[in-house]
Amino acid sequence: MEQIVDLEAEGREFHRLLATLNDEDWQRATLFKGWTINDIVQHLHMGDTMGLASATDPAQFAALQADVQARRTTGLSRVEETRERLGDLTGPRLLERWQVTLERLCTALAAKAPDARLKWAGPDMGVRMFATARQMEIWSHAQAIYDLLDLERPASSPRLRNIAELGVRTFAWAYRNRGLPVPPLVPQVRLATPFGETWEWHVSSVGQSVSGEAIAFCQVVTQIRNVGDTALRVEGEGARHWMSIAQCFAGPPETPPAPGTRHRAVNAVREAARSPGHRP
Repeated sequence: MEQIVDLEAEGREFHRLLATLNDEDWQRATLFKGWTINDIVQHLHMGDTMGLASATDPAQFAALQADVQARRTTGLSRVEETRERLGDLTGPRLLERWQVTLERLCTALAAKAPDARLKWAGPDMGVRMFATARQMEIWSHAQAIYDLLDLERPASSPRLRNIAELGVRTFAWAYRNRGLPVPPLVPQVRLATPFGETWEWHVSSVGQSVSGEAIAFCQVVTQIRNVGDTALRVEGEGARHWMSIAQCFAGPPETPPAPGTRHRAVNAVREAARSPGHRP
C-alpha cells in the first residue's frame, strides 16, 4: 500500500535527522509548546505504540488508551504523562526503540485488509488514512526540530500529497471538532510543488480558495505555521476562517500558533537584525 511505503520513508528521513544529534540536543526546547526533542520523539513513540496495539490487539489498545486517560485526569498534561510513562527512555535509546516500533507498525498495517478499520482517539480510521495520519505526525513534529537546528528541510517529496489530501479531507472535521456548523462550500485548493505537479481539489468552488506552495498549506493544516507567516493566497471569508482553525489531526480542538511564533531559530534573529531600529 503506497501510504504505508510513504510512512516508512517519512520515518527514515526523520531518523536521519535525529541521528545527527548529540546528547545535549535531545534536551533542547523547541518552539512547539516548549517541548524538548526528547518530548517530541517520546510523543511519536507513544503514538506508534498505540497504533501498533490498535492494529494487532484492539483490547490492548483500549486498555492502554484508558490508562493514559486515567493518568491525565490527575492533572498531567499530555507531555507530562508521556514523560512519566517512558521514564529514562530518552536520546539514542529512544530513537532506536521508536524506529523498531514504527517498523513493526508498518508491518502490521501492511498485513491488514485494505478496507480494515482501526480504533483511534477520534473516529475509527481505515488503514490508508491511518498510515497517512502517522506520516503527518512525523512530518509535522519534525519541523520543530528542523527549526530549532536552523536547518532547511530536504526538498519536498511527492508523498507530501498524502498530508495535503488529509488537510483538505478534514475540512468538516475542523468545524465539527469545535462544535461549529460546517459550511456548505469547501474552498478550492490549488497547490504548486517543486517537482512540477499542481494539486487541486474542489475546483468548482467559486469565490473561496486557498492557493500557493504545497508545503505551506501542509504547514498550516498541521498547525506548525500560522497562515499569516506563509505566502498562501487565501480568498473569501469562508476560506480565511478555515485557515484560522484548520486542524488535520485527531484530538480536541487546538489553537493554531500565533503569528511569528513558529520559525527557524537563526532566521528569526537575522530578520530582527534587518528591522529598523535594531540594536546589536
